[in-house]
Order: sequence, then structure tokens, then C-alpha cells
Amino acid sequence: MQRRDIEFDAEGVTLRGWFYPSQADGSSHPTIVMAHGYSAVKEQYLDKCAEVFATSGLNALVFDNRNFGDSDGHPRQEIDPWQQVRDYRHAITYATTLPEVDVERIGVWGSSYSGGHVLVVSALDRRVKAVVSQGPLVDGYQNLRRLVRPDFLGGFRSQFDADRLNRFKGEPPAMVPVVDEDPLAPSALPTPDSYEWFTESGNTIAPNWKNTVTLRSVEMLGEYVPADFIEYISPTPLLLLPAVNDVLTPTDLAIAAFERAHAPKRIEILPGGHFDIYTEAFEQSSSLAKDWFVEHLSN
Repeated sequence: MQRRDIEFDAEGVTLRGWFYPSQADGSSHPTIVMAHGYSAVKEQYLDKCAEVFATSGLNALVFDNRNFGDSDGHPRQEIDPWQQVRDYRHAITYATTLPEVDVERIGVWGSSYSGGHVLVVSALDRRVKAVVSQGPLVDGYQNLRRLVRPDFLGGFRSQFDADRLNRFKGEPPAMVPVVDEDPLAPSALPTPDSYEWFTESGNTIAPNWKNTVTLRSVEMLGEYVPADFIEYISPTPLLLLPAVNDVLTPTDLAIAAFERAHAPKRIEILPGGHFDIYTEAFEQSSSLAKDWFVEHLSN
């Protein structure tokens, strides 16, 4: 299995990533389209997950979200969730042009923020025949209020309004750290495990990751509710993989959203917290995802 670099057009913006062919036999195979979560880049463990899929008869197409990593797009470090949803669909379209891809057997996989995206994509795009969402953000409105102290929310709102006015005047967007060692300091993801995981992975395996996003990215997070679409995913098979002690994308919100989904569906509660999905619980999370795709994308 030899991955290759890929790039494709997404409404005039070039997105870049990797394609992992499951076999080099000239025939077409099921394909999983994958992107990362909030500010993360593909080097932050997506390669490991793609390798699991590729060694199980599944192609994997991994790409960096626009404005991040190797992909183009401006303003840099801005996360527009609805644009990322559209880019998943551009990636699916690109995948259908590849000779290795069976266009009738495409799945989508997402984690954290993109775990929310794939709920929306699979509800709207019937080219998707199976979906796996792990550690998903399902309700940004509620999630932001879990992460940010109530007495800080008013200050955030004032900053959002000032940033909007400054952008109107042609000034550059305001920026905020993704994580900070001090959970009370202003940051997009103010949890200790977020700081540890992003800092460690950024320093060791993902030099492309940058500890900054636009302030508007935080505002858009609070306006984004993927759970509104979960009832529309059926009849596409849905596997939801929340972590039992997830404080970044709270477990109870994911379980409540799952209850609203229609069959076929399955939920498995993974051990640990949000970021253990990529490390200590990786073998379990990746195996569950792989088995789900193999079951539902096989002829």
C-alpha cells in the first residue's frame, strides 16, 4: 500500500491531501473520505486511521481543510463549518473521478468537528453509503456554553461584534489561540486535554499545525448544530463513537443526538476522553470504523 499526494479543486480553492489505494489491481474499491476536526491537520493521526482502512480493502482519501495545512484558502486559519461541509462533498466528487474508486460504495468518516460535518454530509448527499462519526460535535450552540464560562460569554460577544466591524473596514481578522496552558485564558478549545494533545502532536508529528484560528471561527462554532440533520441520515447506516469522558464535545450531547437518529444506526461508547480516541483507544475506534465500513460497503 503506497499512498500518493493528491489535490483537487473546491470552488476555485485547491485542497490537498493523500490517497491510500487498498490494492493496486486496477479494479475499483469502496472509498472512505476523511478530514480532521477543529484546526487539526491530516498529520495528526489521520494517516494511521487511513492505513487501517487501506489494509482492509478500503481506499482512503484524506485531505486538509481549506485554510489549513497543505490546502489553499484565505483567510488562513479560519474555520467555516458550512464551507467544510461543502468541501467534503467536493472531495467526494473528486473521488468519483479516480479509477480505483467504486462510485456506488463511498463512505465518510469524521472526528470531533468533522464528526459533526459527516452527519450533515450523509444527511444531504446520497452518494454516501455509510458514515462513521467519532467524538462528534453535535451542537455548537450548547457546546460553546459548556466550554466558556457564562461570565465570559458577554466579552466574547463584544469581541465578535468588534471583529465584524473591523473586517467591514478592511482590517485583518482578529485571531485567538486554539489552546492555552491556562484554561481560563482566551482560547478556542479551553480544556487541559486539548492543550496537551495539540501541543504534543504539533511538536512531534504535525509541524503544519498552528496554534491560532480567527476569532470568527469561534463565533461560527457557536452557530453550528449538526444534530439538526441527524434524523435525515437514514437509510444511510450511521455509527456513532463518543468517548465516555469527553469534556470537549460532551458525551451526553452526542448520546441525545443519537437517540433522534433513525435506523440503521449503532452507537459504541469508547473509553477515555476526547483525544484518547486517537491514541490509547485508537485500536478500538479504528477497528469499529473499519468493520462498519466493510459491513456496509461490501458487495
